[in-house]
Amino acid sequence: MKDPIVDEVRRHRMEHTQKFAGDIVAICKDLRRAQDASGHSIVRLPAKRLEEAVKTSGTRTRRGA
Repeated sequence: MKDPIVDEVRRHRMEHTQKFAGDIVAICKDLRRAQDASGHSIVRLPAKRLEEAVKTSGTRTRRGA
């Protein structure tokens, strides 16, 4: 089943990639510029250690299961 919203996001992403000829550095610079210009606050959470992530998720994995 095709999702029109996903299709639109993918189309915009492809147009943005083509605008910068696939140059990931230029793409990231442009995205950061747009982010800074938006005026929205940016939340950066510290990375969790694997042990903390497993403990807080409430799930455990079993090896060999």
